[in-house]
Amino acid sequence: MPSDKHELLGVGGREVPISNPGKVLFPQAGYTKRDLVLYYVAVAAGALRAAGGRPNMLVRYPNGVGGEFFYQKRAPTSRPPWIEVVSLRFPSGRSADEVVPRDPAALAWMANLACLELHPHPVRADDLEHPDELRVDLDPVPGVGWEQVRAVAHVVDATLKDFGLTGWPKTSGSRGMHLNVRIERRWGFDEVRRAALALAREVERRAPGISTSKWWKEERHGVFVDYNQNAKDRTVAAAYSVRPTADARVSAPLSWDEVDSCEPADFTLATMPARFASVGDRHEDIDRHPGSIEPLLELSAQHEREGLGDAPWPPHYKKQAGEPPRVQPSKRRTSKHPLIEIGRAQRKQDALAGLERWKARHPEAAGHLEPADVLVDSMRGRSSTWTRIRLNLQHVPAKLRPGQEPLDPDEKPLS
Repeated sequence: MPSDKHELLGVGGREVPISNPGKVLFPQAGYTKRDLVLYYVAVAAGALRAAGGRPNMLVRYPNGVGGEFFYQKRAPTSRPPWIEVVSLRFPSGRSADEVVPRDPAALAWMANLACLELHPHPVRADDLEHPDELRVDLDPVPGVGWEQVRAVAHVVDATLKDFGLTGWPKTSGSRGMHLNVRIERRWGFDEVRRAALALAREVERRAPGISTSKWWKEERHGVFVDYNQNAKDRTVAAAYSVRPTADARVSAPLSWDEVDSCEPADFTLATMPARFASVGDRHEDIDRHPGSIEPLLELSAQHEREGLGDAPWPPHYKKQAGEPPRVQPSKRRTSKHPLIEIGRAQRKQDALAGLERWKARHPEAAGHLEPADVLVDSMRGRSSTWTRIRLNLQHVPAKLRPGQEPLDPDEKPLS
């Protein structure tokens, strides 16, 4: 009988040690570490198509969902000799050896570290400077529902086809949707990001009422097409990733005829293995026809000629040549967006508790807020995240607008 503290799992001819296999990682659903490991073994062919052969950042939840988690770029020094790593250099100038999963045993080993999610970079281990994937991240602002995300996804699909590219849709496992686009390995990160920005702006032009390419949250509406997910060092949850939700949702690959009928909650750690066994990987053909981003780069050049240059980069990147001033609209003298900051906390729930205290102090102002007026920012440090909450008071009558108060809570972000 295997010990509840340790067991060996045979995976593809390798023995993978599983520590504390009965440890509950999803308290509400009751799923254990063993369940997580067996899940990744069951869907390994699809998960490796999405994240295999690529450097992966480890996102670890040692105490399960609801507990502290951290980003680990460097592969653990104590690892089996068959775990492959590759040295990746980041925009900061630092470098790290990241895990490159190649087989189901590697996925099981990662799951044993309580890595719920697969976070691959958009490059292959044999060429770290030329992405083979352009990523379209559809991120709905608060209050925007799944139906609108679907609508924007169809606009993105049509736009990609017009530019000779194919988008492969998947649920994000949260509120949004991702479209992965295989591309030829001919361009660097900056060019791929520029192509993604041109795509986002074209989607916004075609569907201005339901989509946006605006980086600043206070300017967004509808569904944000996040072009910055293509900047170097950015990763997103891959297909088949288990997400840190109470019901253990997963990022599910879809066929286009499933987009209008599915719901994100349909796909979980418990349901995906049976789906995978029944229908296989909906993205099985994704690698067969990589496309060219030249038409999007031509569109980007047209935008520049028309005076529409670069857009803001994520805050932890160095100022880029041609980037507009990295100043929030609310801080410009002519801004029409009156923002106040509520609080900063290591844990999202603590920041949200501070928001509820603010609402209790200012019930009249709170009554005028719309869902999109609450700006919840997940800020990423080098190894952890923290949450900042701000309010856009644009819908609050001027006479009812509270001024900036001391932050509550006011926790110093970790590096």
